[in-house]
Amino acid sequence: MDIKELNYIVAIAEEGSISKAAERLFMAQSGLSQFLQILEHEVGSKLFIRTSKGVRPTEAGRLMIEYAYRELSEYHRVRDEIQDVNNLKGGRVIMGISTFRGTFLMPPVLEAFGREFPGIHVVIVEANSMALEGMLKNGTIDVALIILPAKILKPGDAEFVMRDEICIVAGKNHPVLKYSRPSPPHSKSAIEKYIDLRDTIEFEYLLSDYDTILGRESRRIFREHDLIPKVYNEKLTAFMAASMGAAGLGIAFTYYCAKRAYPDAEFLSLGEEGTLVDLGVCLAPGRYHSKAAIALRDTMFRVLGGKTLPTLL
Repeated sequence: MDIKELNYIVAIAEEGSISKAAERLFMAQSGLSQFLQILEHEVGSKLFIRTSKGVRPTEAGRLMIEYAYRELSEYHRVRDEIQDVNNLKGGRVIMGISTFRGTFLMPPVLEAFGREFPGIHVVIVEANSMALEGMLKNGTIDVALIILPAKILKPGDAEFVMRDEICIVAGKNHPVLKYSRPSPPHSKSAIEKYIDLRDTIEFEYLLSDYDTILGRESRRIFREHDLIPKVYNEKLTAFMAASMGAAGLGIAFTYYCAKRAYPDAEFLSLGEEGTLVDLGVCLAPGRYHSKAAIALRDTMFRVLGGKTLPTLL
């Protein structure tokens, strides 16, 4: 199989749908389906089973997917070594980050990197933190910004770079603000005001889906405080929830790094100490690291490291 065909297998596996994989690959669905049929005939086994929600791999399919990831990782390693011969004058680096956080934190990083290394193209892969860890482990991305502690990678694979905070966002005229209080001097939170969650329970909440980190954390926080929120929308994207909250349509959990996008909204820390989230930069473990990947990691430390969110925002 050539590199193009290996990417076909990975796309089908990651999208869980032949039609979505075809869109991602900029090809006709019929062409991708024909490729899969020919490959299944060649190996003598069904690789994917069609379901009402798309496709899922068979046991043989999982073996083929592992092979595709392994071969692509080796190809990326060789490509990176060849690229280094040019000494950062050309090539590319694949970087992973969550859509929400990347929107607010990465533009200054990419601007600084592009100014120093104009010949290097940064390819962005957007996914949640746990998915990014998997991509780092199988070598399909070179570097990523993830939430610490890592869930899949080994301790020490990722290096702490900065701290974010899970907080509440509300419109500037929302009645919940009457319960806010100044954050005490000893607080680790960077937010000026905090709120006791018990004072918010009478108001409607806007929640992200449970399969996202923000969605899971918000539900954990409610369980921890033995509270049952008033919720009518519980499967919103992080952007939609934050935007509706900032517009005064309810209360939403968000990350404090979103403050730049909603300058007129009110951000409140969760309790006196806040709910802090450490972020780390990680290179793909156990494989060759290109000069471009190392340079991008170093740029992230230079732009983001050692700074507080108020400074960045």
